[in-house]
Amino acid sequence: MPKMKTKKSAAKRFTFTGGGKVKYKKQNLRHILTKKSTKRKRNLRHAGILSGDNVPAIKKQMLPYS
Repeated sequence: MPKMKTKKSAAKRFTFTGGGKVKYKKQNLRHILTKKSTKRKRNLRHAGILSGDNVPAIKKQMLPYS
């Protein structure tokens, strides 16, 4: 049986915490930043934690290494 491959697009976007949660970078902080408030931009800097419903799907995509 061949090796299981990781979905590279998922591997670039998500990482796992020590407790098994899925961490990701929030969107909307790349361009057109002048019209966004300072508070909004500050909150977008921090990593987000994926909700519980989506975690199994991501773990399946990144399988042998999650």
